[in-house]
Amino acid sequence: MNMNADDDCSRAAKRCLVLVSALLLCAASGVAAELKQARVTQVVKDVKLLPETAAPRPASINDTVRDGTAVRTGTESRTELTFTDQTLARLGANSIFSFAEGTRNLELKDGAMLLRVPKNSGGARINTAAITAAITGTTVMIETHPVTSKTKGGFYKFIVLEGTARLFLPGRIGESVLVHAGQMIIMRHDGKKIPNPVDVDIAKIMQSSLLIQGFPPLPSAGLIALQEQQQVSLKSSGQLYETNLVIFGGGINVNLTDPTNTDVVSVASVSQGSSSPPPTPPPSPPPTPPPASKLGALATTVSPAP
Repeated sequence: MNMNADDDCSRAAKRCLVLVSALLLCAASGVAAELKQARVTQVVKDVKLLPETAAPRPASINDTVRDGTAVRTGTESRTELTFTDQTLARLGANSIFSFAEGTRNLELKDGAMLLRVPKNSGGARINTAAITAAITGTTVMIETHPVTSKTKGGFYKFIVLEGTARLFLPGRIGESVLVHAGQMIIMRHDGKKIPNPVDVDIAKIMQSSLLIQGFPPLPSAGLIALQEQQQVSLKSSGQLYETNLVIFGGGINVNLTDPTNTDVVSVASVSQGSSSPPPTPPPSPPPTPPPASKLGALATTVSPAP
């Protein structure tokens, strides 16, 4: 009796294992199928769909974007794509984006993008010429520009608004960095090592980014708000403090803001000046804040040294 009972239990366990394996295979194939297509959910100005086998055409709301069709935005243009699993991609001006069907691999060839991947959706990989980013249940921003005479070598920026992400340097095994919410990586395309992340002010990004402003609230807005509050708490307790260094969206030019005035002074002009302090500028009306830009005003914060 005991032998038969053991055999029955063994067979039952095997059946359970087979059933679980089948369910896992179905789930995995379901995840892979979820990025077969996306729907255009917002169009601002000049947005084009670029099919591999047809001429480019203007994008419209509810257009379907499939593997083999890239999306390109023009000057001062933006768009939003929503995948069937609610993964959401927003493109800034002068951006080119595509994805590979049956995988969760996305490619940003040029420009700026906000990407929100829901938790438990299987994650995604964002490939650029400089870096590959692996994210799961995260909201991130990326800006990348290839090597041109204008960019002088090309650059890459990556910001995590909530969650975490890991960056990999293609062709360099073991070269990776974990980036947490409220942190940014910024580097040249030809960099041989990923630099350490720096802290950025999430609230300022949310208030100034064209990938946030003018769009509906993000599904992850509540999680981002929690990270904002955490930064406020860290500042209040002295674990995080603000600097007066700001990158106003595009490029990697760092600006120095006068803490007693909202005027912006170029860091380059400050570093090249004489040892004497710069002359005090004459009184002027309060300046207009810089306009919203692709990623927003990337004001840096600093954690005190241990």
